[in-house]
Amino acid sequence: MRALIIDDSAVMRKVIERALRQAGLELTEVLQASNGEEALQALRDDSGKPNPLSLILSDINMPVMDGLQFLEQRRNEKLGIGIPVVMITTEGSEPLVLRAISAGAMGYICKPFTAEQVKARVVPLLRVA
Repeated sequence: MRALIIDDSAVMRKVIERALRQAGLELTEVLQASNGEEALQALRDDSGKPNPLSLILSDINMPVMDGLQFLEQRRNEKLGIGIPVVMITTEGSEPLVLRAISAGAMGYICKPFTAEQVKARVVPLLRVA
């Protein structure tokens, strides 16, 4: 399984990757982006590849382009259609959650999180996708 992790902290990207592996997900490749703009470019570069991404995990608060702007631009450009997106963030306010869901997020995990929380939110999405 291939995943894209978007967070401005390299340490947090590694923490998320480790949580995915601890949750039992077999990751063959993990792409990383430090903001929404880099993530959009990663999706453009990945478009049409034979083994597409299976999952996107994104922070909300990032420089250059935040996670909500990423979701909205992804939808506008029709990039990564069908790939489940889970937001991982310290922002848990209802307006942000609703905006993320309306822009295409399928799940939400608040920091700090455990591998079990990641598993509970991510695995059902992979079965549906």
